[in-house]
Amino acid sequence: MKILLVLTSHDQLGDTGHKTGFWLEEFASPYYVFKDAGAQLTLASPKGGQPPLDPTSDAEDAQTASTERFKADPAAQQALANTVPLSQVQADDFDAVFYPGGHGPLWDLAEDRTSIALIEHFYALNKPVAAVCHAPGIFRHTKAANGQPLVSGKKVTGFSNSEEEAVKLTQVVPFLVQDMLIANGGHYSSVNDWQSHVKVDGLLITGQNPASSDATAEALMTLLNSH
Repeated sequence: MKILLVLTSHDQLGDTGHKTGFWLEEFASPYYVFKDAGAQLTLASPKGGQPPLDPTSDAEDAQTASTERFKADPAAQQALANTVPLSQVQADDFDAVFYPGGHGPLWDLAEDRTSIALIEHFYALNKPVAAVCHAPGIFRHTKAANGQPLVSGKKVTGFSNSEEEAVKLTQVVPFLVQDMLIANGGHYSSVNDWQSHVKVDGLLITGQNPASSDATAEALMTLLNSH
């Protein structure tokens, strides 16, 4: 089983002067869910190489068993430091794709033509596409075969407006994930801030927030095992 993980290459938090990137837990948790299930993993990002880590996700209070495991795992660190440029990967070579969040994807992956085409190709090949937290922002411009937004008519979740408000970045992000999913015709749902919530609709798997990382990855494995 071959799974592609796509991470952001974007490290600027708007014009705040602060750094952003991918969220450590949202990479580490799924990485080990897949790894422990025996999947072969390929890591990619728009620019290739080491993706930027959101420094907030590296804070002491954001650590989990998976992030601690990652920090003690040289092979995983090596894989992360050497992501393949996104332009070099093909949907045909994988069984599924997973996008970890962090605020970074709202700026690059949401607008990245290569990523958009990749997602549409995975979907056209009847292969699952999963995204957690801010990563459902990648569906901003993706289309289904009928030309409608990919999320139109589908049950979806992603970082909620109230969660964005809680981290005081509502005025900083280029768009709000919840608002965009609804505007694109998605049947959006969320639970209380920071609680795990996952929606599966056909080939589409979305998780609400960092707490949903494990469950989103496990939902993807369940879907792959049932295929």
